[in-house]
Amino acid sequence: MTTSRTNLLLIRTPEGILFSLLLAGPVTRSLAWGIDFICVVVISMALGRALSSLAVISPDLAQAIYILALFLVSIGYGICLEWRWRGQTVGKRLLRLRVVDAEGLRLHFSQIAIRNLLRFADMLPVLYLVGGVVALVTRKAQRLGDLAANTVVVRQPRISEPDLDQLLAGKYNSLRDHPHLTARLRQRASPVEATLALQAVLRREEFEPGARVELFHEIADHFRCKVQFPAEATESIPDEQYVRNVVDVLFGAGRSKNEV
Repeated sequence: MTTSRTNLLLIRTPEGILFSLLLAGPVTRSLAWGIDFICVVVISMALGRALSSLAVISPDLAQAIYILALFLVSIGYGICLEWRWRGQTVGKRLLRLRVVDAEGLRLHFSQIAIRNLLRFADMLPVLYLVGGVVALVTRKAQRLGDLAANTVVVRQPRISEPDLDQLLAGKYNSLRDHPHLTARLRQRASPVEATLALQAVLRREEFEPGARVELFHEIADHFRCKVQFPAEATESIPDEQYVRNVVDVLFGAGRSKNEV
């Protein structure tokens, strides 16, 4: 894995597939943090109003609970949303940013917890000065929390919604006969991997025949390693059709199991 001078993070999978991610810059990350800070302030104000009645009975107890609640909100906000939204908070979602594993792997809860728990160190001495300086000098624009958790923040370009009905041509998807396995596939596939498969299907006509066969073989093997479907669901299916079936599972959740 390398980072080019154009702020592109290049990741090569074990199968030899190379894809790039655009690293988020300090300005965009600061704007996202500002939005999240406002969200935390609003939540804190709501907690303060909720505890106002307790302050009448015991001001000290109300203040102690409020301080503890502030700590939990400031840490729990990022942890809960980044886990629930797969690497995004309100600010990151609005500005199309996402936290991902630096190696392109699936983001784990421990990574999210570590990067958020170290947020206090990045904020020192004020306004993320330490975190900002570290992000400027590291090759992958990582603050201390990102370095400890092996994560990066990337930008997600706006992609028009594909027409799956036209793209997948109404073919039978044998993977959908096993809903528990398709659910597992959706859980294990990262947004980066899902986008890679989708782009391969969308751009399949751009590849030379030999390169097209090799590319879909590598992508199909990558997803086969994530979830093993029964032989009757995958045997005699060409690699390209297998990837198309995977794309249908990941992006066409509302479609009938008998059609891709």
